[in-house]
Amino acid sequence: MNDLFQLENLDFSYIIGIDLGTTNSAVAYVDLTQDSPKARRKIRFFEVPQVVAPNEVGARSILPSFLYLPGKYDLPEGSFALQWDDQREFIVGEFAREQGAKVPGRLVASAKSWLCHGGVDRRANILPWGAEGDIPKVSPVDASMRYLQHIRESWDHLMRRGKEEWQFDQQLIVLTVPASFDEVARELTIAAARDAGISRVILLEEPLAAFYAWLSNNEDSWQNQMSDGQLVLVCDVGGGTTDFSIVGIREGEKGLRFNRLAVGDHLMLGGDNMDLALGRYLEQKITGSAGKLDARRWHQLVYQCRKAKETLLGSADGQSKMDITVMGQAGSLIGGTLKGNLDQQEIQNIIFEGFFPEVSADETPETKRSGLTEFGLPYVADPAVTRHMAAFWRRFEPLMRQETGRDAVFPDFVLFNGGALTPQSLRWHLTMLMRNWFSPIAGSNWMPKELPNPRPELSVAIGAAYYGMVRLGEGVRVGSGSPRAYYVAVASQKESRKQESVCLVPRGTEEGFEIKLDQLNFEALANQPVAFQLFTSSTRVGDQLGDIVTLAEDETTVLPPIRTVLRFGKRDEARKIPVNLGVRLTEIGTLDLFCESKQTHHRWQLQFDVRQDADRSGDGQPQSVGETVDQQLIDAALALIESTFTIGDSSAHPEGLTKQLENALEMKKERWPTSLIRKMADKLLEKMDGRKLSAAHEARWLNLLGYCLRPGFGDPLDDWRMKQIWKLYFEELAFANNAQARTEWWTFWRRIAGGLTPGKQLQIFQKIQPSLQISASGKSKKKKSGPKLNPHEEQEIWMALANFERLPAADKQLLGNALLRKLSLTNPRDLWAISRFGARQPFYGTLDKLIPATEAAHWIEHLLKQKTGKPELLGNTLVQLARHTGDRSRDIPEDLRQRVATFLTELPQGKTLVERLSQSQHQFGKEEQDWLFGESLPTGLVLSESQE
Repeated sequence: MNDLFQLENLDFSYIIGIDLGTTNSAVAYVDLTQDSPKARRKIRFFEVPQVVAPNEVGARSILPSFLYLPGKYDLPEGSFALQWDDQREFIVGEFAREQGAKVPGRLVASAKSWLCHGGVDRRANILPWGAEGDIPKVSPVDASMRYLQHIRESWDHLMRRGKEEWQFDQQLIVLTVPASFDEVARELTIAAARDAGISRVILLEEPLAAFYAWLSNNEDSWQNQMSDGQLVLVCDVGGGTTDFSIVGIREGEKGLRFNRLAVGDHLMLGGDNMDLALGRYLEQKITGSAGKLDARRWHQLVYQCRKAKETLLGSADGQSKMDITVMGQAGSLIGGTLKGNLDQQEIQNIIFEGFFPEVSADETPETKRSGLTEFGLPYVADPAVTRHMAAFWRRFEPLMRQETGRDAVFPDFVLFNGGALTPQSLRWHLTMLMRNWFSPIAGSNWMPKELPNPRPELSVAIGAAYYGMVRLGEGVRVGSGSPRAYYVAVASQKESRKQESVCLVPRGTEEGFEIKLDQLNFEALANQPVAFQLFTSSTRVGDQLGDIVTLAEDETTVLPPIRTVLRFGKRDEARKIPVNLGVRLTEIGTLDLFCESKQTHHRWQLQFDVRQDADRSGDGQPQSVGETVDQQLIDAALALIESTFTIGDSSAHPEGLTKQLENALEMKKERWPTSLIRKMADKLLEKMDGRKLSAAHEARWLNLLGYCLRPGFGDPLDDWRMKQIWKLYFEELAFANNAQARTEWWTFWRRIAGGLTPGKQLQIFQKIQPSLQISASGKSKKKKSGPKLNPHEEQEIWMALANFERLPAADKQLLGNALLRKLSLTNPRDLWAISRFGARQPFYGTLDKLIPATEAAHWIEHLLKQKTGKPELLGNTLVQLARHTGDRSRDIPEDLRQRVATFLTELPQGKTLVERLSQSQHQFGKEEQDWLFGESLPTGLVLSESQE
């Protein structure tokens, strides 16, 4: 027995493995206090006590990952009390799931999926999604925290037994995450654990945990079952995610060993999607068409379909059909109670054909969206797991050939995991499909051997506990270093159009790796904003630490850049300094980077921005491909700005500056590319005091700076620029009595709104609200309480606020209703503002800040009733208010959308507008982007919606 495994050498008494699942969570543990070595290695299940019915607590092997937020009169007082907390204000587990099926508006589900949804603020109180009224809400992080909190408290209640050293957070805790979770989702998982009172956590990937569970039962026999060069495919389809991993078997110095070779991309696809598909099928069956049920009753239907799926596909008593009832609602489109049923054959057909169709080995996943956004989550475009599996295998074939030395690579073994793959018929279906794929190269009688997984609902927790023993030197270890290599972009001294990068972490590096790259000569720019751009690649092999390489776009993923200012010496002096670059791969799979001066003791820690904005494109970067401008022309333009805003230089006048810049650059301002206008913005920021020369200088400075910084994001250094800009807000206008300057002030904030944080947007709104004469109720005040606004300034204020997409939904609703009362149907600016306040799909903001669909429907009704001689002005406004998203919490009723479509058909651009109205998962084209922004966007800046 390894000495490390003796209790007296450890600072914990238990190893606890937690499967924090999308649908179900489970806990397994190893009791290191047992006397015999055999007992100390036994993996046990922790039966989690939870409310299972009103006034009834029972222990279950799984904790359903559902959170119910009861209303004041939902349930009798004390009916969900726990022995360790009789004042609990929420319910998690089995009864939460059952009660939530009846009252879905108070149920939080799939919190884990929301953790990796970049289109919302994952720390904001947004769940239950679409809930309205006084229903309390929690964040995805908070919901995950409550599941972990319940596990911790229930452990301490049953297992601590008065001993502090047996307390939950004093143990070795292994928490699992999807293999494809990115750095942001991993950090948020750690944050949820920390908020739950669990300070020490090791993360383990779920497919690897499932493989460790198999190993725990085959420690003594696996070497007799496998041989050098063979491959194991782990296919894990859970409630919310699909993960693929490949484990290779190689001959080592001490016999066979395992290496995890490949991990697939993040796929938000699983049992939740199957429940939605069943729901749409049954909705069609009982109402005559899809989309008729309101959000509340739709949620009821989907949760009952989930229950039918689990009951019928796992039925051991021969049950073949299940009745489903959806309770009625007064005033609903379909008012009465609805009844229907699902039978086992129907469920199998929908799941097999929709999610596991028979496809060829060379098929590629569809990129056109499937519309599976019913709960607001960005589900993968193609629901066919089999197409994703085929593409995953093809992607890593070259790597597997290199690692195994085999010409023909195919999965010798397959391990199925996840609740969606519980039915044996489905696993057999996938096995036969793989036989069809690979038998031409593996032999006509070949078939992958399925590795048994008798407890799929518990296997990830079992594997997590076993991995804890592996960490102590016991059991069989799988070489599971980083499945990705990490690189940082560097500027080369030689002339080259290709971007060079340095390998920081080679693929396969084990966690805990830390090194200083002192063999390379790096220089860093100090005392000015810089961006460190990092990349990962899961397919490049052979790159070693410190290698300088050129990365192809199709083999890398762009990480959120690290934006910072390295302060050194005199702060106003920009300079280059020689540095060493250091790197550490943490135990939770994230990367720490630091710069260390070679000349002094300065050391700068560089950290990823895990709050990567949802308004960025999917890869965190804009596609900036505008025109390249000759440096001499740029220098001439910057000199014009310098002379215009330099105090004491009276030869330059601001009125003609824009025209002078167009002449100097030899192009109209609409063609100025992003790279150019940001350089001009930096010069304008440098000359900020020059705006105080005159009212005309201030108006021109604001106009030009707003134009050069629009839309407030898109360049790696825009975050830094916005911090400089925010100082201007507190300084306010130098010529506040000048009408033109005040108007340009608000045009400026509208143009750069996308770069303002939620708090800053709210601060601006709250300060100007009294001047708009709007009370908290939304009605105009009789007594004016703010300074009088001229009409042009007031119009610009409304447009600026309409572009503040990060304002709370309640404030947008307040503003929209106030504007609606004074709206002129012949004023396109008023209509534009209404469309932005009530949009169903944001331009740069997050989905949780949209006004309720019921309110948007009310605005549409109001607009359709108004008579106007220019109906064409209403077209784009109605499209934004009525656009179909596929998320019933955001969508207006279908009959109202059809009325809007009828109205649009009669307009000159009716065909285009109707197409925009009905295209679910629509990505804004350039023309529509410009309309949404209120003017043209910078040349070369292509925004891509990440919300969907």
